[in-house]
Amino acid sequence: MERVLAVLFLLAAHPASPDARGASRDQRGQANVFRQPPGHNAPEQVHITQGDLTGRAMTVSWVTPEHPGSNVVRYGLAADNLNLTAEGTVQRYTWGGTYQSPYIHHATLTGLDHATVSPSAVGYGYTVRSFSFKTPAKPGPDAPIKFGLIVQLVDRLMFVSGTYPWIWTAGNHEIDYAPEIGETVPFKPFTHRYPTPFRASNSTGHLWYSVKMASAHVIMLSSYSAYGKYTPQWTWLQDELRRVDRKTTPWLIVCVHSPWYNTNDYHYMEGETMRVQFERWLVDAKADLVLAGHVHSYERTHRVSHVAYDIANGKATPQFNASAPVYVNIGDGGNTEGLANSFRSPQPDSAAFREASYGHATLDIKNRTHAYYEWHRNQDGVKVVADKAWFTNRYYMPTHTN
Repeated sequence: MERVLAVLFLLAAHPASPDARGASRDQRGQANVFRQPPGHNAPEQVHITQGDLTGRAMTVSWVTPEHPGSNVVRYGLAADNLNLTAEGTVQRYTWGGTYQSPYIHHATLTGLDHATVSPSAVGYGYTVRSFSFKTPAKPGPDAPIKFGLIVQLVDRLMFVSGTYPWIWTAGNHEIDYAPEIGETVPFKPFTHRYPTPFRASNSTGHLWYSVKMASAHVIMLSSYSAYGKYTPQWTWLQDELRRVDRKTTPWLIVCVHSPWYNTNDYHYMEGETMRVQFERWLVDAKADLVLAGHVHSYERTHRVSHVAYDIANGKATPQFNASAPVYVNIGDGGNTEGLANSFRSPQPDSAAFREASYGHATLDIKNRTHAYYEWHRNQDGVKVVADKAWFTNRYYMPTHTN
């Protein structure tokens, strides 16, 4: 089984229903981050993301605190034979007139084989950081892949961010727009630090793009960029959905930051305008899953949509729809603001499971028809499953109910 991707969406004090347990703030243990090399100006914050459309390129990013240092990634097929090199770019940015970023490096490794382990290293001498990642399987209908799903948590991820390729979308905390102090370019820190392969999917914007990984076609959208009719994101998504080949990548997964379906009082209906704009497209495309963050809690829906509603038929609540995706709100990775612990009561029929706890999830795509999903609460430990579901593919099994 491929274990190659973690998806990052940058980004009730009492049980809300019989399907939920009480809110919990417990977080066990500490991150097993990379050991700091002893040398001066050693690379930090190493993370990797897919560097092309199909997984044969990976972009390695890192920072050096004092001066640029080496801008080269060494890699190969064995840790004792890093015979290939990729030279990257280096840049810095200022923010607010007082902050100066470290030196930010990005280097893209190209021509990689699918499903291959690539030992790599950045730095030199006493500053070397070594890591190893595995490229995803070649896109194909029965190529298995296991995704890790986490939102909101960034600073403790280094122990896995240099091991598994990440893909990400920006959240509200990444907007960083402050014209009163001269910062008039939104997402400035995010776009400097987190590269995306947007050009490979014909996107004109850093914040909306797609990748193919094994049997999945993953679309990343920006909740905080313009998406009205004829805007660049609107135009790109319309074209991108036409390009999706479900015979090659049957699993269609869409990622946003602000959820379209949310029964928590926090951020209630904030994603409504984007839902109204794009939901019909996703239902027509038979998307399998929509992942969101923003709300510091957890919720999974049934397959529901609002597309049947008109002013005369009275269907003002979400209706069960076999062609609709499942919506998972997983903004529970951790934050400094606390849990969103107030769900609306009674629990709507659209909500399958909801709970105010910190946690993470995995999506294990088995083949073209079936995927197994699990959500873990942090305080339970990794072997305890708090919520689970089998998902059947909407393209190959369009009428099957989950």
